[in-house]
Amino acid sequence: MAHKPGTPSNPAAPLIPKAREGRAQRAAYILLALCAAALYLAGEPLACIARILTSHFAALQIGALLKGTCYLAEEIFHLEARHRGSFRRALSACIPLRWHVTLLLVCGSAHVALLEGDGQQLGLHLGLACFCQLLILALGLHKPSAVEISEMSERSKQNVAHGLAWSYYVGYLKIVLPRLKESMEKFSRANPNVLARRETWKLHILVPLSCDICDDLEKADSNIQYLTDLPETTLTRAGTKRRVYKHSLYAIRDEDNKFRHCAVEYATPLQSLHAMSQDECAAFSREDRVEQAKLFYRTLEEILQGAKACAGTYRLIAYEESGEAEAHFLSREILRHLQQQCQEEYTVCDGTLCSTDLSLQIR
Repeated sequence: MAHKPGTPSNPAAPLIPKAREGRAQRAAYILLALCAAALYLAGEPLACIARILTSHFAALQIGALLKGTCYLAEEIFHLEARHRGSFRRALSACIPLRWHVTLLLVCGSAHVALLEGDGQQLGLHLGLACFCQLLILALGLHKPSAVEISEMSERSKQNVAHGLAWSYYVGYLKIVLPRLKESMEKFSRANPNVLARRETWKLHILVPLSCDICDDLEKADSNIQYLTDLPETTLTRAGTKRRVYKHSLYAIRDEDNKFRHCAVEYATPLQSLHAMSQDECAAFSREDRVEQAKLFYRTLEEILQGAKACAGTYRLIAYEESGEAEAHFLSREILRHLQQQCQEEYTVCDGTLCSTDLSLQIR
């Protein structure tokens, strides 16, 4: 598998969706070209096509204005709380007047010119356009699809997962990760045989996509045994004097009955996602929870990759448990990541970083 030097491998790639890349927009361009070609090959008179086209454009702008008017009927009751008491702000939030009114005037004028003075037909077209658009609004057919909502939320960074990931980083990881190596150095000096492999001197963050978190890792998997705590980090933060941050060190038993040691913990924000899916007031389904968990992983990964102070101090372990209960699934997953880290060794070749072993398998 191709692997950039200095960049950690991503074993969770098959599980985590990538950001959408605008293929829907490109598909629209292709379909637009096909439609234009079909209209050209149809051999219809240009005046007829132009009249129908301007009619449709005008109807679309009328629909946008009517929808904005309906929303405005609600927003005028929230002027103080939502729009700082300004009717103009509420109006511009509901109806982008500059574009819709301009397009409506242009298309309407062109349509009138092409009708050749038939005012009765113009009135009928306008009436039918208003009726159809209001019917669509009344029936709720104008609502965006689930994919559209998802894309808009991701682009505007307004998902629950984005907030949780940033809160987790700013309120916790940004504080503890830059100090992790120092804590492990202190522990290693006192216990030289425990943390023998420096490449695993990282905080291994478990990201179960089911959001099902067990508070006691020893109960989650009997091959995981608590060893001790790393030296504490004490800081005064947000009014709390001497707030303590610490990590637990675990011994992971492999198939040969040998132990590998590492710092492991769950990504605690996933507990919030799980709790939300259990609370009816949150209106958060299991499918929403899984989607947000995946987005949480992707967002957190992007944040940490851009944080230079955290480089080389963490390992995100995303996993999806199989339907059948496996007693030692979690320990095997952690051991797999520990093994991969030992394989990700680099040497300096002519001033550049080169991989010496890229035999990484994503299962």
